[in-house]
Amino acid sequence: MTQSLAAAPASTFDSQGHRGRKIFQPPSLVAVAETDRPVIEYGKSSEGFLVARVGEIAFAMIPTRTGGYYLATGWRISRPMEAWTRADFFGHSGDLADEAAFRARVEENAEHQRERKALGRIQTFPRVHTPWGVSQGATVYAEGVICHSTASHGGFHLSAERNRNVPALLRAKDGHYEEDSAWAIVAITFPRLFTSFERRCAERTIKDFWPDAWEAISGTLLAPGESHEKDRRAFEKQHAGDWVVISAINSRAHSGRVEVVATLGGKRGADIEQRRFLVPSSEYAVGRFGFVIDPDRHERHDGASSFAIPPRRAMS
Repeated sequence: MTQSLAAAPASTFDSQGHRGRKIFQPPSLVAVAETDRPVIEYGKSSEGFLVARVGEIAFAMIPTRTGGYYLATGWRISRPMEAWTRADFFGHSGDLADEAAFRARVEENAEHQRERKALGRIQTFPRVHTPWGVSQGATVYAEGVICHSTASHGGFHLSAERNRNVPALLRAKDGHYEEDSAWAIVAITFPRLFTSFERRCAERTIKDFWPDAWEAISGTLLAPGESHEKDRRAFEKQHAGDWVVISAINSRAHSGRVEVVATLGGKRGADIEQRRFLVPSSEYAVGRFGFVIDPDRHERHDGASSFAIPPRRAMS
């Protein structure tokens, strides 16, 4: 029998999100008035690229050198939108195909902000110790579900009672779930405490990092392309006997070539045999899990190396 990851009916939760307690109907995210939706503003920057603002968050559709676009964000830019510049934005939040894709991402964020406001999360400053350092601030999602921020990292802490609700395959004994990926475990366990956007991100994260747990709990088999970790395993199995690049540098002695170091299956270690090859620069692209050498096309290279510290010679 599988355990569903989908949001349970409201009637199975109490006011704190626990299952099987006094019936409580939490505020419906769908029923929140549209007037609570943050205002979306669109415009053009001083440099001519499309920008937007949703509350305190700014968005930009930054053009790339290759003719594409990517999404960048900014925060609390007080100047008029027509005075914004590329220097006001930071990060790379994904590629954008066109203006429609940009507007879709902005609309998605506006909906996320609206839903988050409706959830009524509480900010607090408990100054407690966490696995990531002393908490400098925390967000209370519900009783027993709190997310801490520290000077270096952060994550969720679940009370013992809450932690018992986490699927055994994903449960942390101490009830701590770091913010980079393990936060998603909390989100799929208590979906009604998260926005639609957060739930979509959480599902994607679980599939990518813990595919075995996802398949066991959901009862669904992940197909190729649906899990980064599962795809990585498949790549390593398929290329266990191939030379896979682990390091590369533009060759100083061979113009238009990349000097690469490869090992069987891309393995690393002091006792692992390494070989060098020359690959045309126009052809070399790392890919998701590594570049695979074709011995019939890529020239073996045992001459002078462009690496500052020459790789170990192949084992005899």
